[in-house]
Amino acid sequence: MGANPLQKERVDRKNLVPRASSRWPVKSVKFLLALLKNAESNAEAKGLDTEELVIRNIVIQQAPKTRRRTYRAHGRINPYEGHPIHAEILLAEPAAQVPKAASSDLTVRLNKRQLAQKRITAARATKA
Repeated sequence: MGANPLQKERVDRKNLVPRASSRWPVKSVKFLLALLKNAESNAEAKGLDTEELVIRNIVIQQAPKTRRRTYRAHGRINPYEGHPIHAEILLAEPAAQVPKAASSDLTVRLNKRQLAQKRITAARATKA
């Protein structure tokens, strides 16, 4: 994760110069670090070697927004929404490397169409 460029204004204004300012996603990173620590403690409880664990998959999806109200001056009410997520992290110990089988040990499987073509070419070869 790198620094994310952020803009202050959302509408076009006169003499609006593109900004090069950026910030780090501190809140998101804190949440993911807490999630990884939780996953590590779960792995320890299951008796897995935490030093060997690798992240197999991470899935993050939007959850339904939590809608609340914020009361403003002069009797106005604005929405006050949270933006929760569903996060899923899969940790696994790396699988052992299986040596590749020799090419002579492999059996070639042909489908019906390929078998028919082979028979036709063999029949043509015997005629000639």
